[in-house]
Amino acid sequence: MNEGNARLNLCTFCQTYMEDEATKLMAETLEKNAIDKSEYPQTTEMENRCVNMIANLWHAPEDMNYIGTSTVGSSEACMLGGMAMKFRWRNRAKKLGMDVTSKKPNLVVSSGYQVCWEKFCVYWDIEMRLVPMDEEHMSLNIDKVLDYVDDYTIGVVALQGITYTGKFDDIKALDALLEEYNKTAKISVPIHVDGASGGLFTPFIDPDMEWDFRLKNVVSISTSGHKYGLVYPGIGWVIWKDEEYLPKELIFEVSYLGGTMPTMAINFSRSASQVIGQYYNFLRLGFEGYRQIHQRTKEVAMYLSDEIEKTGLFKIYNNGENLPIVCYRLVDNANVEWTLYDLADRLAMKGWQIPAYPLPINLENTIIQRIVCRADLSHDMAELFIRDLKSAIKDLNNANVIVHGKEQEKKTYGFTH
Repeated sequence: MNEGNARLNLCTFCQTYMEDEATKLMAETLEKNAIDKSEYPQTTEMENRCVNMIANLWHAPEDMNYIGTSTVGSSEACMLGGMAMKFRWRNRAKKLGMDVTSKKPNLVVSSGYQVCWEKFCVYWDIEMRLVPMDEEHMSLNIDKVLDYVDDYTIGVVALQGITYTGKFDDIKALDALLEEYNKTAKISVPIHVDGASGGLFTPFIDPDMEWDFRLKNVVSISTSGHKYGLVYPGIGWVIWKDEEYLPKELIFEVSYLGGTMPTMAINFSRSASQVIGQYYNFLRLGFEGYRQIHQRTKEVAMYLSDEIEKTGLFKIYNNGENLPIVCYRLVDNANVEWTLYDLADRLAMKGWQIPAYPLPINLENTIIQRIVCRADLSHDMAELFIRDLKSAIKDLNNANVIVHGKEQEKKTYGFTH
């Protein structure tokens, strides 16, 4: 069967390795339904402990009552964060006598958004206002944000790891900008941090970076446990800084499972095995274990970046220093007949899955490749990849037929990986 090798799939952030003990434990708990909190109180306790540990990583204030939940992934977590902002905005707008029916509320995010935000805006009838990226601003352009904000803005989404490139939005600068804006605004504008990739990476590698609940206007954060939380798909987490940021209408009491239990997730029945896998990792690895794994992954990414740059053919957009993501394009004077699409095809012949794609709107003529380094990408494997990359380049330079060439159709859309 024509099936890719998961270990060689460098397209995806999703984890492709866990310890045998973790895999066995998860297999033994597949039948447990995470929603049956009365029937499985110890599983519920594990989920609560995971929320507590993540809230601590994100510096939830001790004088506030944070609240959070597990989800099936960061997309559901983003949906919940977005819904909370919408409902909270609507409740405040009604109290102020604003018309909440004749004009759509809006959400502000950079054009480097992940596709879940487009889905959110379509599903819940929100106007998505995109702050364009450009060559000088490969993340959220802070200088342009207020051009898109008004009294109908439910919030600004900040990306702690842009899916296209791995770069971070300057969330601290965004917080300062909105702090000034909110002083005179009719309705204050909050920040939701989409930390799908960076939420469980940054706290271990750069704990002094201020991007989380240490910032006044950051009211909710979502992340993926199956990316740098090191768990198999699918598990995500969302946490609100205080209960006031999660409207009570979004918390539902379920009494027909043997006891009255609150639930706030969109999804209902799902296996508890991923929650148990996350708890296993937190206990097994601890802070230092996660730090060591992420540091090693970062070093592999930076090695790849250095070796790719040494070829002289590529401009590096992200070298893996902030997130272990390596992004690059062909230099302007590359003087080759092939494109990155051709290079991706050639690497696929060796089993490596490396995507080539256009950057988002306003940069859609720029084609880049992205390598996602995960915990199971060893330095030895990275060396093998560089060998295969150089071989692929040599083959393309000597080829009589180029499959894609310079006229490859360019498309742009919200990233899905």
